[in-house]
Amino acid sequence: LAIDNTSEMTEFILVGFSQHPQIQTAFFLGLLCFYLVTMFGNSLIVVVVRWDSRLHTPMYFFLSNLSFLDICYSTSWEPYVLAQCFRDFPTISYSSCYAQMTISLFLGMTECLLLAVMAYDRFVAISNPLRYTIIMNNQVCIQLALGTWTSAFLVAVTPVIAIPAHYCGHNINHFTCEIQALLKLLCSDTPVGLILGLVISVFTLPLPFTFILISYFRIAAAVLRIRSVEARLKAFSTCGSHLTVVAIFYGTAIYMYLKPQSKESQEEDKVISIFYGAVTPMLNPLIYTLRNKDVKGALRKVAKGNEKS
Repeated sequence: LAIDNTSEMTEFILVGFSQHPQIQTAFFLGLLCFYLVTMFGNSLIVVVVRWDSRLHTPMYFFLSNLSFLDICYSTSWEPYVLAQCFRDFPTISYSSCYAQMTISLFLGMTECLLLAVMAYDRFVAISNPLRYTIIMNNQVCIQLALGTWTSAFLVAVTPVIAIPAHYCGHNINHFTCEIQALLKLLCSDTPVGLILGLVISVFTLPLPFTFILISYFRIAAAVLRIRSVEARLKAFSTCGSHLTVVAIFYGTAIYMYLKPQSKESQEEDKVISIFYGAVTPMLNPLIYTLRNKDVKGALRKVAKGNEKS
């Protein structure tokens, strides 16, 4: 990394809510609650999908991937923030900061791509139900899952290589080494930083989101060709949970990463990042559990099995 010769910086200061000590306790308790619910809900879905043979289908394979991803994403930053919550202006080393940023980017991008793959799965299931298990066989599902994780990793490591470590200041006005907060510390709005941020944002947000929209337009066209009203409602109901998750995840992510960036928007970004990074992973298992009869049935079987034992 190229570092300015005038100041050899070895660490950053994470401002977080250090300037607002009156809300640190509420923030800590809220974030702890979000994290525990996220871990419990998503772990439960992973175990249930693995345990119940009726859920060994492509849709639930990708759902268990999403739950595992949410566990990893939440664990990549929430325990660290909780541990530092009551410290005033905690510091983080250069290498740790870049590692934290890369891991968060990697997992966030993976979720963007995985939601697009899940939309494609719903499209195949509804538009071509007779050949669904042939098209979305185990090998294809594994390849799609590996493809999302691999593609996201390759894009995530780009900032580490390309962002110049030439910063005007040590203070990151955030809880973690979030990429937007780091870009605001660049000594000037360099073309490299702006172009890099735009390329990453376009690759991970508009492109997958456009693919999801196209998939659902084609799903709607396929459903409208079904004559039975009951069959139409059943087809749409299989997409309800995914559409809800997509709306929440992409809505907050697009607002956070594609809106014009300014130094004045930093406090707002911190609030949005809590919803994007902590609330969304917590809501995903609740949405799929409340809206999905198969998952609710599997959970009842698990509960009855525990009662008998």
